[in-house]
Amino acid sequence: MPRTLLASAIACALSCLAGSALAATAYVSNEKDDSISVIDLDKMETVETLEVGMRPRGLTLSHDNKLLYICASDSDTVQVMDLATRQIIKQLPSGADPEQFALHPNNKWLYISNEDDALVTVVDVDKEEVLAQIDVGVEPEGMAVSPDGKWAVNTSETTNMLHWIDTATNQLVDNTLVDQRPRHVEFTKDSKTLWASAEIGGTVSVVDVDKREILKTLTFKIKGVHPDKVQPVGIKLTSDGKYAFVALGPANHIAVVDAKTYEVLDYLLVGRRVWHMAFNPDESLLLTTNGVSSDVSVIDVAKLKVTKSIKVGRYPWGVVVAP
Repeated sequence: MPRTLLASAIACALSCLAGSALAATAYVSNEKDDSISVIDLDKMETVETLEVGMRPRGLTLSHDNKLLYICASDSDTVQVMDLATRQIIKQLPSGADPEQFALHPNNKWLYISNEDDALVTVVDVDKEEVLAQIDVGVEPEGMAVSPDGKWAVNTSETTNMLHWIDTATNQLVDNTLVDQRPRHVEFTKDSKTLWASAEIGGTVSVVDVDKREILKTLTFKIKGVHPDKVQPVGIKLTSDGKYAFVALGPANHIAVVDAKTYEVLDYLLVGRRVWHMAFNPDESLLLTTNGVSSDVSVIDVAKLKVTKSIKVGRYPWGVVVAP
């Protein structure tokens, strides 16, 4: 074979291998269809729809990416899906109306917010048993566990607080007052800072984890959008500490924030009522769930541009991406 042809063949083979290595699948919970949409991120289209429990909302992956945990809110359970077969393999005791949850770094303890009962339920996913139930504020929703595993933080929508749970004891040890209706919390990779959205307050609080005090409060103003529609919900932070992305609900935009200076750099127009987000494995893409338009927007992170809209089921809520 001529050298030029051989070189071309090798380059093509390596390119194909690289493409396969970067292939990823997104899973989107459709709140009104009781289903999960499966998106092939190579094809950029929905390739399968999976029936699950009633009113699926929060989603999270096991740390080995083998299992998908699903908050089936109106079924009062957390379902566990084997991603190799895409079958539900068990139902976990979750407390009533599970909405969001977070998995501890040990891959065993699931911290679940129970919206109707003002509780956080802690479940051992291997033993399938409840380890603790912790009283928190009214209408708990957001849930995060710090990467170092020391803290679980819950948001209560009506009490307007962040509730700090010591994971060593599963005891509530502190509360931080934030703006009205906190919906989501997200830790930085180093576990030193927590970002918390306030939907009705229209703000995001950046919180010092050691002091459990607010360092900075961010506000958002979009030209041509009424302030009442600017309702922060989901937050995603790049692992390199460069950007924070904030979903602004019925404002139909994602705010791009410099995560070091806290300056708002841009607003990206997406679908209607943008709710939650997820990165693909190399963080080159950010996916957003747009509840009212029933689609997912795809953002090129390097270019900060929306590049694609993918149709899913009715009222997409949560999204995760598995390699």
